[in-house]
Amino acid sequence: MAPLDLTRRTLLQTGIAAAATAMLPMALRPANAFQIGDAVLTSVSDGNLVLPMSFSYPDAPQDELMALLVKNGLPTDTLMPDCNVPILKTADRLIMFDVGSGSNFMPSAGRLADNMAEAGIDPADVTDVVFTHGHPDHLWGLVDDFDEIVYPNARFYMGRTEWDFWRDPATVDAMPEERKTFAVGAQNRLAFLEDMINLFEPGAEVLPGVEAVDTSGHTPGHMSFMLHGGADPMLIGGDAISHFAVSFEHPSWPSGSDQDPEMGIATRVKLLDRLATDKASLAAYHLPKPGEGRVERDGAAYRFVAEG
Repeated sequence: MAPLDLTRRTLLQTGIAAAATAMLPMALRPANAFQIGDAVLTSVSDGNLVLPMSFSYPDAPQDELMALLVKNGLPTDTLMPDCNVPILKTADRLIMFDVGSGSNFMPSAGRLADNMAEAGIDPADVTDVVFTHGHPDHLWGLVDDFDEIVYPNARFYMGRTEWDFWRDPATVDAMPEERKTFAVGAQNRLAFLEDMINLFEPGAEVLPGVEAVDTSGHTPGHMSFMLHGGADPMLIGGDAISHFAVSFEHPSWPSGSDQDPEMGIATRVKLLDRLATDKASLAAYHLPKPGEGRVERDGAAYRFVAEG
């Protein structure tokens, strides 16, 4: 598996402006780049997760779930979602949305540092890190094995509700036993940002052209981000939409990864409707890499159409 999936995207056919591509090192000019006005969005792989199906969809109709997975050529006992870290290059900023899992979560993940190096991206050049939420595969890559922040020159941003939830000492005790390490890990890492975090509310323009969208449910303060400035908007979806078949064909099935499954369902349905109506592009963390495409209505359900 190549660190960056350079052959499965053909978005350069849309014509990336010379001024935008000139900002990027050669490794970031392949077909997995998106033009958004004068900015360019690309994704760097952090590897993938390996999750038991019993964790992911324990309350979905199992016969229908198995049939859907088989129809899509997927294993029926394990999910292995890609982890795609979006990076937006503008004229004066290099913005990361989440920071991957680091080296202490899963052996199949934690590849972001190597893949950024392969792509010619220096962590010291990152100007801004914007978090969708505080789960391990999105946050734990904040610090390295020497407890140093990986992005030393960046400013950091998180939704206020999400920050307050993970920083609350009571959260560890309130979490189910199998997720207590999520809370401990989040508290340990967010402590590094205590004096430098920039908090925001839904609807805020976090950075120029970056609108915060409330997509709570997966976690209490999960945020997505609508990028404006191109012909069509693009949503950085985080984990609000997480499976290229299940989330679209059966958005009302509860996900075991959502902290509030009912709110997760309501958020997912509302978000899919908005994406289909607005004809916005979607870049979601766990969709097949590079995780970018569009949402189309399919009768009473939806489908994900990968671009490239």
